[in-house]
Amino acid sequence: MNPEGKRHGDVGRRIIGIGSDASSDDVSGQGYLDGRLLVAMPVMGDPRFERSVIYLCAHSAEGAMGIMVNRPAGSIDFPQLLMQLNIIKESEEIKLAGSAEIMKVLSGGPVDTGRGFVLHSSDYFIANATLKINDGVCLTTTVDILKAIANGNGPQHAILALGYAGWRPGQLESEIQDNGWLHCDADAELIFGDDIDDKYDRALRKIGIDPGMLSNEAGHA
Repeated sequence: MNPEGKRHGDVGRRIIGIGSDASSDDVSGQGYLDGRLLVAMPVMGDPRFERSVIYLCAHSAEGAMGIMVNRPAGSIDFPQLLMQLNIIKESEEIKLAGSAEIMKVLSGGPVDTGRGFVLHSSDYFIANATLKINDGVCLTTTVDILKAIANGNGPQHAILALGYAGWRPGQLESEIQDNGWLHCDADAELIFGDDIDDKYDRALRKIGIDPGMLSNEAGHA
């Protein structure tokens, strides 16, 4: 999150530094996956992504970027974050809109963990600052959206994540081929739902897989 509130244009290109003009062209045998969910295979050896569910915001020949949607950031809560960013004063915490009081702060990934990313429904949009990922989900990284949420004028659905997951060109495709990830269609409940601890198992069930029956074979839904 940019505490100065500067507005950026193409989030995928200018903030994260990868291309966001994803197409349906095939890459190493499969199409680009922006707007879908990555679901970590149990055999994944990287503890940073164990049992993770990641919403892919951008995927192209230049790389990929996504936000973990099922891992709490720790002890900090949304009102505390608003106070740290000087959006509200401590005395104003009791005046927060109901959704702001219960909004969870997630760990979005191991890259740029001091920066905030808001995944949200498409009923909220800031020109030159919001990246539309698909018809239902957008990504905004300016402080304006936090102010709107605090005042009750934000999107209907939103999650705030600190940091993101990023892949170099061809890296994600290689990890999928090496049995690191499954992928499936995203839905609002898996992205924005409150039951964070159950998202991994629900994502696997959405794919039609019993976690205990997964093997080392790569696959995708």
